[in-house]
Amino acid sequence: MTGTVIWHMTMSLDGFIGDRDDSVDWMVLGNGGPSGLGAEVIAACGTFLCGGKRVDKVGENRPYGGAFTGPIWIYTHKDPATNRIPEFTYVSGDIRDVVAGGLEAAGGKDLVVTGGTVPRLSLEAGLVDEIVLHIVPVLLGEGVRFYDSPGVSPTRLKVLTSEGMNYRFAVVK
Repeated sequence: MTGTVIWHMTMSLDGFIGDRDDSVDWMVLGNGGPSGLGAEVIAACGTFLCGGKRVDKVGENRPYGGAFTGPIWIYTHKDPATNRIPEFTYVSGDIRDVVAGGLEAAGGKDLVVTGGTVPRLSLEAGLVDEIVLHIVPVLLGEGVRFYDSPGVSPTRLKVLTSEGMNYRFAVVK
């Protein structure tokens, strides 16, 4: 398998990826579209993987405002046969197998993981190679945290690039 596993996320300045209602409408505040770094991630993405909770919030909307046209995989604990959006591929099972399948489907390009649970599980399994993080200058005060995993050992990161409030980190393994 080739390709990189990238945790791609937009976060509020106080560390949330969803507000108290798990809405992401605030992400567009002061955002004139994807940064150069965001555009790089979109162009290199071969498969997009997120959890079912994210789909419940955004529905059938394609990632990145439709700029990504490749396969979208939804990680779920429900029976994948209950796929409610035919255009998406619903997957379940061990996250290592799901990520391996996502990389294979990416055809040599990158696998982007996003949301709360899928990236956390992928990181804790040692599968995430990079984190690309966009910070929106808004304080939410409460909501869904970017990373919340009490009891785990710290994960070391190395800054690869920085562009305004957009960052690319390598996960030090």
